[in-house]
Amino acid sequence: MIFRKEKPVVPAVNTIFENALAVLGKEAQGYTIRPARMEDIESVIRINREALPENYPRAFFEDLFNSYGKSFFVAEAPGGEVVGYVMCRVEYKPGFFKTLLVKSGHIVSIAVLKEHRGRGLGLGLMAHALKSLYENYGCSETYLEVRVSNTPAINLYEKLGYVKIRVEKQYYLDGEDAYIMARPLP
Repeated sequence: MIFRKEKPVVPAVNTIFENALAVLGKEAQGYTIRPARMEDIESVIRINREALPENYPRAFFEDLFNSYGKSFFVAEAPGGEVVGYVMCRVEYKPGFFKTLLVKSGHIVSIAVLKEHRGRGLGLGLMAHALKSLYENYGCSETYLEVRVSNTPAINLYEKLGYVKIRVEKQYYLDGEDAYIMARPLP
């Protein structure tokens, strides 16, 4: 199923970033969104395994960190524990909103531990990733895959200007479909 191809009206990345900082200041006092460090990889793997059914080998995390570290962020709780992450990669591919090849930022994985949700950390992680994909990597669009049943994530992505492009049937190992969602940058 294909949804839409026209370029959506989306909030600018800087507006999203400023709004995310305001939300974090109110809802997540003492939490920090910061660039990931190699020593965070163990925590990121633990969060991935606890929060998501899709798990990757350690080398996958290390490769994304080494190749696209400027778009790999973690959320740190007041005590210093890493409680969330977002990791991305940059791809050259046919655009979702243009027919030419474009530099596209792929949000590969994002997760926040259950007990730390509801504070705007997912919004903060996404805002940092979008800003970095645009400013550091020069991406003209970004996209992601999300389970069709993951309503909270879909709502967040739509708030960030993502639109549903199409359904990928049986995308996940358990057979669930995924929405491909995308938005232009900035």
